[in-house]
Amino acid sequence: MENKTIKLSSKQFVELFLISCGIIIATFIAKIPQFFGLTEDEYYAKNLSFIIVPTLMAYFIWKKEININKAAIALVVIILSWVYMNLLPSIESNDSLILACMHMPILAWTILGFIYIKGEVKNTKLKIEYLIYNSNLAVMSAMLVISGFIFSALTISMFNLIEVKIETFYFNYVVITGLSAVPLIASYLVENNAGLVNKITPLIAKIFTPLVLIMLTIFTITLFATGKSIYSNRDFLLIFNLVLIGVMALILFSVIEANKLKDNRINTILLLLLSTVTIIVNGIALSAILFRLSEFGVSANRLAVLGANLIIFTNLILVFFKLVKATKKKEAIEEVANTIVAYLPVYGGWAFIVAFLFPLIFQYK
Repeated sequence: MENKTIKLSSKQFVELFLISCGIIIATFIAKIPQFFGLTEDEYYAKNLSFIIVPTLMAYFIWKKEININKAAIALVVIILSWVYMNLLPSIESNDSLILACMHMPILAWTILGFIYIKGEVKNTKLKIEYLIYNSNLAVMSAMLVISGFIFSALTISMFNLIEVKIETFYFNYVVITGLSAVPLIASYLVENNAGLVNKITPLIAKIFTPLVLIMLTIFTITLFATGKSIYSNRDFLLIFNLVLIGVMALILFSVIEANKLKDNRINTILLLLLSTVTIIVNGIALSAILFRLSEFGVSANRLAVLGANLIIFTNLILVFFKLVKATKKKEAIEEVANTIVAYLPVYGGWAFIVAFLFPLIFQYK
C-alpha cells in the first residue's frame, strides 16, 4: 500500500503560521477582561468587533497582497475606532452608546471589505465576491460551531462520568479559544477550498426565496385581516430591518445563481414578487416609524431605525426596478447584483454616523 504524505509549500506553511498567530492574538483579546479584571459585559459590547476583524484584516492583507498604503489606511481607521470605543463613557442604559456598540461591527465589516477588495472601491465584481465570501463564511462558521458544540458536549459528559468537573476550565480556555478561532479557520477553509461551500449558499437561496415570499404574503394578509396595530411595537421595527437585510441577501445570491442558468425567468419573477411584498410591508413599517417619531419625539433609537430603514428601503426599490427590467431582458439580471453592492458604502457610512456622531448629538444619553 502506497504511503501518501502531505507536503506543504512555503506559502501554505506561512499561511497556517499566520492563522495560528491570529488565533492566539484573537484569544488574548477575548480574554483581556479576565486578565485585567474588567467588566465583561462592558468590554465585549465595545470590543466585539476588534476581537476578530483586525486578525482577519492582517490575514487578507497578506493573502491578497494589498498595497501597503491602502492597508495602512484601513489599519489606522480600525485602530482609531478601537481607541474611540474604549474612550466612551460606561454604556449602562444609554441608548446612543448602545447604538454605537451595535453599529461598530457594521463599520468594522466595511473596513474589512475595503481590504478584501484590495481598496478597489469601484470594482463591482470584487464587492460581489466579498458578499459571497461573507455568506460562505457564515455557512462554514455555523458548521464549525455545531461540530464544536457536539464535541464539547461529549467531552464534558465523558469527564462527568469519572466525576471530574472541567466545565469552568473548558469554557475559559477551550470554548473562548474555539470561538475566537472560528472566523479565521472558516476564512482559511473558504479561501482555499472554493468548491467546499459555494454550492450551499445558492441552494439555501433557492429553498428559502419561495418560503420567505409565502411567509411575508401570509403575514401581510393576516396583518390587515386582524387589524393589529404595529405602531406601538418597537420590536417589530427592529426585527423587520433584519428581515429586509435577509431579503436583500436572498435576492443577491439568487441573482448570482440565475446568471449561470439559461432560463432564469421564473426565478426572476419569483424575486420580483418577493421584492414587491417586502416593499409593501416595509411601507407599513416606515409609517410606523414616522408615527412613533411624531407621537413620542426624536430619540437615538428611533432615528437610527428610521435611517437604516430608509437606506434599505431605497436600495430595495432600486432592486425592484432592476428586476422588472430583468423579466424582459436576461442580461439585465446582472444589474440587480450591481445595484445591491453599490449601496455597501452607504451602509458603512450610516454605521459611521451612528457609531461616531450619535453619542455626541444625543450627549451620551
